[in-house]
Amino acid sequence: MACFQTATNTLSPVVFPNVAEWYAVQVRARHEKKITVLLQEKHVTNYLPVISEVRRWSDRRMRVEFPLFPCYTFVQLDGSPESYMKVLRTPGVLRMVGRGYEPVAIPEKQIEDVRLLLSRDVPCWEHPFLNVGQRVRVRGVIFDGLEGILVACNSDRKLVISISPIQRSIAVRLGDCQIEPVR
Repeated sequence: MACFQTATNTLSPVVFPNVAEWYAVQVRARHEKKITVLLQEKHVTNYLPVISEVRRWSDRRMRVEFPLFPCYTFVQLDGSPESYMKVLRTPGVLRMVGRGYEPVAIPEKQIEDVRLLLSRDVPCWEHPFLNVGQRVRVRGVIFDGLEGILVACNSDRKLVISISPIQRSIAVRLGDCQIEPVR
């Protein structure tokens, strides 16, 4: 599993001194990688989490990368109208995810958790979005520090990490990792 990351943001924070925040961008189906490259060319910091799967055809097998959250990518913006317009004017971008015309910021911790999970090269998959359940922090070697919702299914413990604005989640098996409640 790999992560596709792009160059850092070079937008000027002089007029709008806000701290850069992460936002979800809804894009045309199967255009996630192309839009990520276009945003990189515009010097917009963005992140497209991808997973790798082996696909089988009649004559061969091949490892293929797919977006973890189809039709979405993430951008880090400084809050200025110019930075939003730079993203919205990118061909293939449908909208910024939010309430009405106001984009909703994604907590940095949620983006960091997805990056951490994908960097560990462990099997994970998209999971139905959950609003209820106890929020936990994992204490264990490979997943140490991950936060999410604990789900138990037939005595098989799983951690679900949710990206609230796009109502998408991913799940990973915890095994024997220790967990503690998040306060």
